[in-house]
Amino acid sequence: MSLRLRLTLLYSTFMGGILLIFGATVYILVNVILLNQVDNMLAGVAREIVRGTTVNSFGDLNIINLPQVDMAANAYVQVWGADGDLIATSPSIGTLSMPLDPLALKTGRTMYEDSYLDGAHLRVLTIPLKLRNRIIGTLQVAASLTVVDATRTNLLSTLVIIAVLAVGLVMWGSWVALGRALSPLQAIADTVDQINRADDLSRRIPLREAVQDEVGDLVISVNQTLERLELLFTSQQRFLADVSHELRTPLTVIKGNVDLIRKYKEADEDLLNSIDQEAGRLNRLVSGLLMLAQADSGKVPLTFARVELDLLLTEVFTETRVLAGSKVRLHLNQIDEAVVQGDRDRLKQVILNLVANAIQYTPQGGEVFLSLKRIGDQARLIVRDTGPGIPAEDLPYIFERFYRAEKSRTRSQVSGFGLGLSITKWIVEQHGGQIKVESKVGEGTTFVIWLNVAK
Repeated sequence: MSLRLRLTLLYSTFMGGILLIFGATVYILVNVILLNQVDNMLAGVAREIVRGTTVNSFGDLNIINLPQVDMAANAYVQVWGADGDLIATSPSIGTLSMPLDPLALKTGRTMYEDSYLDGAHLRVLTIPLKLRNRIIGTLQVAASLTVVDATRTNLLSTLVIIAVLAVGLVMWGSWVALGRALSPLQAIADTVDQINRADDLSRRIPLREAVQDEVGDLVISVNQTLERLELLFTSQQRFLADVSHELRTPLTVIKGNVDLIRKYKEADEDLLNSIDQEAGRLNRLVSGLLMLAQADSGKVPLTFARVELDLLLTEVFTETRVLAGSKVRLHLNQIDEAVVQGDRDRLKQVILNLVANAIQYTPQGGEVFLSLKRIGDQARLIVRDTGPGIPAEDLPYIFERFYRAEKSRTRSQVSGFGLGLSITKWIVEQHGGQIKVESKVGEGTTFVIWLNVAK
């Protein structure tokens, strides 16, 4: 059973229950009002009769003066003696000699009761006539309930017809309204089914109108989820393609050099150096991938302690001066004392990576500048080079995995894999910091890292 049908039946059941309660209440109230009107009429007739009744000196009923009540008034009167004899009747009752209510006649109590006499439905008021606490007779006044029964029957039929029509209208309205309300859910199911069959994450659920409700919010959320899945799937495909490409190059070189060694039966030093370099590249690639995989799973161990960032920068400056050699001039412009809470080895990896990249991509005779300044409760570390710079269209993507701005930084045999900046960004963010980049083509690139100073 579909959700639409279940909700339609539920709403219809609720409406039927409400109409049942309402109809029963109306029926009971109308029935009570009609019976009260009949009872009041019977009580009025009885009072007139009692006022016109006399007794003789022995205390027995003597003269009965009955009011002029005919069939138009729909009232019937009988007066019974203490010995059970019928003393008087109204003209409307004809030759009827049976009690209007035989059971009530014997009780000796004032009471209203329904009675069926020769197929006629009557409402009977029985009043014992007493003299000094002695019953000297009984008065029975009756009225036909034919009109009341017809009214109740018509009312019941009307209520049933109204209830059936109302429930039917509610079912139809609910079916139509739920169909429109739940159509986005069906669109979601159809879209997901099409995605599963076609493996096409570019599909989106159509949102025909800007509705501000839960279903509209669900459609928007699902479309956003599909967009993220498409982005992740595309990134994964690009990631696999990049990994395959990066692995293919060193493996091809290694295999070619091995084939040459086998062919000439001689291990040339240049061939061995080439194999060693490519094996090193593979090792760095695998290490970077392992680092990123651990970072994604949250399994990279970080040991936080107080780190003197100024001493760490001085240490990196000393080590990278050897790397720069005579190619690039390395400068330490400014250095303030700054202590941060972090993992010393990972922070050193960040600075080494940025400085090594600056040295690598800065041409012969260029310069690289390092500085550390404390600003308020933050430490600002800058690595700036005078290299070729990065085009503006490449800046938003340089922290993505395997991304390299090939236009500005020519790929060489010793170039990286596009993983270093991704790892750097992850480490900085794990320390609660930020890393930003500014660059202009032909003027160089500046990386700025902000870290919170330890208290």
